[in-house]
Amino acid sequence: MIDFDVVDLKIPKDANIVVGQTHFIKTVEDLYEVMATASPNAKFGLAFNEASGPCLIRHDGNDGELENVAIENAQAIGAGHVFVLLMREIYPISILNAVKSLQEVCNIYAATANPLQIVVGITNQGRGIMGVIDGFPPKGVEKDEDISKRKILLRQIIKYKR
Repeated sequence: MIDFDVVDLKIPKDANIVVGQTHFIKTVEDLYEVMATASPNAKFGLAFNEASGPCLIRHDGNDGELENVAIENAQAIGAGHVFVLLMREIYPISILNAVKSLQEVCNIYAATANPLQIVVGITNQGRGIMGVIDGFPPKGVEKDEDISKRKILLRQIIKYKR
């Protein structure tokens, strides 16, 4: 038998979140290193749910608020081998390839600033992420004016193209 739970994650103002699956306690140190070397201005907090041994929520970061919210989110998800990474003053696009290249990272479920829900399956063994609900459903198809606005936004926020 399996039951389901939907967990609304907390994302502080002006922050982004990355939720993923990993398999080794070294994740905390490696994610910290990715963030610390990606940008000197990056603020972050991370939490990792250990799935064996003492089964603790391991955590670290350079911003107390983000670290505490990452811990709260990891606890609310309650699934083993899940990590939650919250960040400010850097976008997930700047760190995702480095995160995905970590030997212990198995999967990225979401990287977003949108409201995020985690769908958790619950069995007699424990909890596991079944999927995510990231943001809201589409309201229509972009028109020429929307395309222009998208291109302007990209040039403003990440200097995408000249």
